[in-house]
Amino acid sequence: MSHTADSLHERYDTVSGRWGDKMRSLGYYDGYLGFLSAPGLAGGTAVDVVDMGSGTASFAEAWIAVNGVPRSLTLVDPSRAMLDRGRAALSRRGVAPETVAAKLGETPRLSANELLVAHVIEHCPDPARAVADLAAMLRPGGRLRLVVSKPHWCNVIIWLQWRHRTFTEAEITRLITDAGLIVETTYAFPAGPPSRTSRGLVARKPE
Repeated sequence: MSHTADSLHERYDTVSGRWGDKMRSLGYYDGYLGFLSAPGLAGGTAVDVVDMGSGTASFAEAWIAVNGVPRSLTLVDPSRAMLDRGRAALSRRGVAPETVAAKLGETPRLSANELLVAHVIEHCPDPARAVADLAAMLRPGGRLRLVVSKPHWCNVIIWLQWRHRTFTEAEITRLITDAGLIVETTYAFPAGPPSRTSRGLVARKPE
C-alpha cells in the first residue's frame, strides 16, 4: 500500500464523513476536554487560535467548550473534506472559523497565541522541522497544546493503517526544547484509547 502524502490526504478525505463520530466513540473528544481543562491549562478568549492538522476540529471544539469562543479561529488541514466537516461542527456552536487547506510548513503567514496540534507530527517526514515550524507560528508568550502518539502496542495496530511514528516523553520534550519552546507540563490521559495511544504537552514560547 502506498503511503505518500497525496494518498494519505485522499484516505483522510474518504473517512472524513465518519471521523468526528469515531473520535467521540473512542474517547478522544472527552480526552481533549480533560487535557484542556486540567488545572492551570485553561486558555482565554482574547486570543487567536490555530488548529493545525485539525481534521474535523475535535480539538478546536473541545477548546471552545472549555474556554469559550476565541477572538479568531483558523483550521488548517490538507483535506478539504475534513475542513468542511470541522466547519460544520463548529457552526453548531455558533463559531465560523477560517479554513486553510494546507500542510504544516505551507502556512508562513499564520500566527497564533494558542496553537492546537493533535497527532500531526507523527506523520511528518522530519519531526524536528515540523516542531520548528510550529514554534515559528507562535507569538511570544503563546502556547502550543500538543498531543502526540506514544509507544504502546495499540499504536502498532494504528501504524498498520496510517504508518505514523511514536515518541517517548524524552524524545518529544527534546524536540520541543530544541525548537526554543519551554515545556510547561505533560498530561497523561486517564482512560480509554487516549490513555494508551497519546500524551499531551503544553509548551510556551518565551517573550
